[in-house]
Amino acid sequence: MLDPAAVAANLARIREQVGPGVEILAATKYVDADDLPALREAGITLVGENRSDALAAKQAAHADLFTWDFIGHVQSRKVRDIVGRVRLIHAVDSVSACEQIEKRREGAVVDCLLQVNVASEDTKSGVAPGDVDAFLEEVTPLSGVRFRGLMTMPPAVGDPEEARPWFAALRELRDRLAPAWTGRHELTHLSMGTSQDYAVAAQEGATIVRVGGVLYGR
Repeated sequence: MLDPAAVAANLARIREQVGPGVEILAATKYVDADDLPALREAGITLVGENRSDALAAKQAAHADLFTWDFIGHVQSRKVRDIVGRVRLIHAVDSVSACEQIEKRREGAVVDCLLQVNVASEDTKSGVAPGDVDAFLEEVTPLSGVRFRGLMTMPPAVGDPEEARPWFAALRELRDRLAPAWTGRHELTHLSMGTSQDYAVAAQEGATIVRVGGVLYGR
């Protein structure tokens, strides 16, 4: 079981490192539903789930405790289980997923983040940096899909400092594209940084950091 006092202490330390303007999202992939009240007691208000079935199960027990985001890779066939359940869908990178969101939105505008493969790694999901503008152009006719920013998972590195150029690259891409899309897609958020490198990500402009083990003491 999670100790709320220990989680609160870790949360305070992370908050000090990232500053007041960055949202701290608790990734709950490996947190049992029974432990979620301990997170709320510790001061966590924003959580993110990776799997749609886990999202449904945990919300069935504790929906009112948190603001919920979906942070897993979005598969078109799983969209129906996500839309309407979360504030923000973090990892959209295909036109087919956007088309399914449009189909399932039931009149609401669905806020998403576009996953960018900053290093163009073959093993990673995401739109190539050079294709982001064209991707946004292609999905713009889908009026119920609104991108609120970008997210990324940089290459795995041994030293968090090695991830800095990739975080900077995502920020620079956002800053370059945002003015052209104002009024249709409000590219304000940068979801980047995890337990290994969240402090560096915050220094490079992250608005949301996704942390797990470092928060839970694992």
